[in-house]
Amino acid sequence: MHKTSHKGERVNGEVQRALSSIISHEIKDPRISPMTSVTDVNVTPDLKYCKVFISVLGDEDAAADTLEGLNSGKGYIRRALAKEVNLRNTPELTFVMDNSISYGIEMSKRIDEVMKDAEQRTDQEN
Repeated sequence: MHKTSHKGERVNGEVQRALSSIISHEIKDPRISPMTSVTDVNVTPDLKYCKVFISVLGDEDAAADTLEGLNSGKGYIRRALAKEVNLRNTPELTFVMDNSISYGIEMSKRIDEVMKDAEQRTDQEN
């Protein structure tokens, strides 16, 4: 796997910023959760394809509905992206659910529970 060039990083950042704005402000689809975030974007070096990582705060149904809404609005989102970001090619978008935020929250809760149990055991021994 090759490292992303500085140009590639700039393109990824610009596309991520534009997609975040488009998804949060321009799309009116009721299936898309208002708590949707674009966590990462990977644009191929030839600018033909773009993998968009989406995170949704809510349950699995809200995440599935949001993904469905984004996939049905792909054409509109791609046109809006073409207007917003001046690229040689406007990449074809693929939306992928990113569960890293919810995973992080779950791990944090588990760590807190373990620390609380350890504290209680320490208090009982003293």
